[in-house]
Amino acid sequence: MDTPIPHDTLTGPLRRQSVKKNVAAIHVSGKLTLLQRKLSNVLLLNAYDTLVTKTKHQIDARTLCMMVGYNSNDMDTLKQSLRSLAETTAEWDMLDANGRQEWGVSALLSYAKLSGGVCEYAYSPALAEKLHDPKVFALINLNIQRRFTSGHALALYENCYRFVRTGSTGWWPIDLFRRLMGVEGSAYYESFKHLNAKVIKPAVAEVNKMSNIMVTPELRKMGRQVSEIRFAIRENPQLALLDIDDGAGVRQSPVYAALMDLGVSDRLARQWISEHGADYVAEKITYLKGRGGVDSPVRYLHAALRDDYKPAEAAPPSPEAVAAATRRASVEEGARAQAEAREAEVTRERKARAAVMARIQALVDTRSPTQRDADRRLFLASLPDDVFRSEFTRLGWRAAVCLPQMVQFWEDLVPGAFDDVQDG
Repeated sequence: MDTPIPHDTLTGPLRRQSVKKNVAAIHVSGKLTLLQRKLSNVLLLNAYDTLVTKTKHQIDARTLCMMVGYNSNDMDTLKQSLRSLAETTAEWDMLDANGRQEWGVSALLSYAKLSGGVCEYAYSPALAEKLHDPKVFALINLNIQRRFTSGHALALYENCYRFVRTGSTGWWPIDLFRRLMGVEGSAYYESFKHLNAKVIKPAVAEVNKMSNIMVTPELRKMGRQVSEIRFAIRENPQLALLDIDDGAGVRQSPVYAALMDLGVSDRLARQWISEHGADYVAEKITYLKGRGGVDSPVRYLHAALRDDYKPAEAAPPSPEAVAAATRRASVEEGARAQAEAREAEVTRERKARAAVMARIQALVDTRSPTQRDADRRLFLASLPDDVFRSEFTRLGWRAAVCLPQMVQFWEDLVPGAFDDVQDG
């Protein structure tokens, strides 16, 4: 399979975490599928700096596939998505620079083509001007975008996020809301009962779970019919705590690697490091390892962090104990030297193995949920026997028994990924 381009190799505008998304574009992109919506955001991010100065823009096709989360070999899906963007019209109705009402319509992309592994595309001049207008944009975080699995949820997030400072979207006529969600014209969703059950409730739940804001719908009725809807918006304190940046820096730290070895989840490890600081967490890990025989290391470590467990003061040794230790040292000195040499070798091997396992986890974490699922299936199919497959099914990328195969798999995907660590 082709090697996807890792996120940390991106250059230029693609290194940014957010895209400036014009309010007009947000309001007309409801008909797009989840994949097409993500694709339009990445294309805009790539082109934004030169939207009004260049008539054409280019991006590596495999990079484009990676950033929206599907297989880089799947050019047919990419072609279909680009075709849909070129066939979808953007319509805006807003005040122009002189305060006059302005209406306009344009295809989301005026053209797109794939040639030699490069995607070239363009916006109409009128739409490019609207997309670039700094007075009417919301910032769409692409790290958050990758978390969404529903097009309705991503549409709701885009339409709500720009109101986070005011705390509310304001009242939208229910027909406008159907349009924003891309379900206008559907007889099924003319029923508010169906709209609420299939669109509003699932989208609200996913936004509140996956993003850095939390939204609450409020309804206004005319008679018995729901006539308007608005969303109260507040920051999501849980995800704000985790800094929603994919934790790339934290995941490279030794403390994070130590937490992973203990079986702490990625989310909890980053939360502990953020809350307590790396030095404090490292201190409690050392304390835990000194206890020995702990049945639940993660639970014990949580208590140690919360209650600031400290080692007891050691009593001074008695003269008899000193004498006994001296005798043992004399007798065992030769054996100790050999044991130390063996232990040093084991330690080196363990550190090398831990470094490789940590690098594998870091590589996994750079992938989108869609890519991770595809990677797991592909790797599982490549394993030689049931024992390996059983262990990987149970432990995933922490299955140490599969380490040689995992190293080979990721080296094929990301050449040179392990050049600065030793193979376990």
